[in-house]
Amino acid sequence: MNLSTLRAPKRSSENRKRVGRGMGSGMGKTSTRGHKGQGSRSGSRIMRGFEGGQMPLHRRLPKRGFVNIFREEYAVVNLSDLAALGETNITPDFLRARGLVNGKDKRVKILGDGELKTALTVLAHKFSKSAEEKIKNAGGSTTVIEIKAVAPLKNKFKAARAEKRAGKQQKKQA
Repeated sequence: MNLSTLRAPKRSSENRKRVGRGMGSGMGKTSTRGHKGQGSRSGSRIMRGFEGGQMPLHRRLPKRGFVNIFREEYAVVNLSDLAALGETNITPDFLRARGLVNGKDKRVKILGDGELKTALTVLAHKFSKSAEEKIKNAGGSTTVIEIKAVAPLKNKFKAARAEKRAGKQQKKQA
C-alpha cells in the first residue's frame, strides 16, 4: 500500500440526507415518511422484531434447552503452553501478560495436554486431575485460588427484610 493507491472509504464523500427542506429536494412534504400510519407519526418507534402484527420470527421458532445463568467460564491453558513459557512461577496475571488468557476477570483452568520436564509452581482457579498429577510428578506444586462466593440477591433482600421486622418487633416490645 502506498499513497497512490489510497482511496476514501465508500460513501464517505456523500452528503447526509436532509429531509423536509422543500419540494425541490425530492424529500419535501412527508419527509420520506409516507402518508398516514404509525411510521409517519412523530415519536413512532416499533419494537425490534415487530412484523406488523404477524407473529414475529423469534416467537414462531421453537425453543430448546435452557441457559444456565450460574455458569462459570474458564480460560483453559495446557501444560505444553506452560512448558513453552520457560518460567517457574506461573499465575493468572502472568498468563494474561503473556497473552495466553484474555479478559481480566476470567478464571484459569490448567489442562494436562503436553509434557513437563521442569518443576513449576502454578496458581490457578482449577486443575484437571492429569495436569495436577503431571505437575507433581515433575517436582512442582499446584495451588488452587479460592473464589469468594457471592450471596444471591434474593438472600440479601430476605436478610434485610428480616432485620427490618426484628427492629419493628423490638420497638413494639419497648
